[in-house]
Amino acid sequence: MVRIYHNNRCSKSRATLALLEEHGGKVEVIDYLDNPPSADELAVLLKQLGMTPRELLRTGETEYRSLGLDDPALDDAALIAAMVAHPKLIERPIVVANGKAALGRPSEAVLAIL
Repeated sequence: MVRIYHNNRCSKSRATLALLEEHGGKVEVIDYLDNPPSADELAVLLKQLGMTPRELLRTGETEYRSLGLDDPALDDAALIAAMVAHPKLIERPIVVANGKAALGRPSEAVLAIL
């Protein structure tokens, strides 16, 4: 089973979902804005991605600035908590397959984990 943390308003997310569907197999689509991952789930995703919370943050979002998330003193737990509370801050799309995860930027990057 392949899972995608998806935002239908995002062209990269739509393109990645289309790519997954082209490659067959069942795809579980999670609208992460309506069903955000918990802090524990996000920590697992970060480990699978090989990324830090700061690397997964969308720095161009209004919430990033208004919450002061550019503060280098903020630890990983604080950044994860911010992403859980404001899922719009999570970079997308994230695809999980075979115990691994990949960020669909570019969309073809997810093919490596299928």
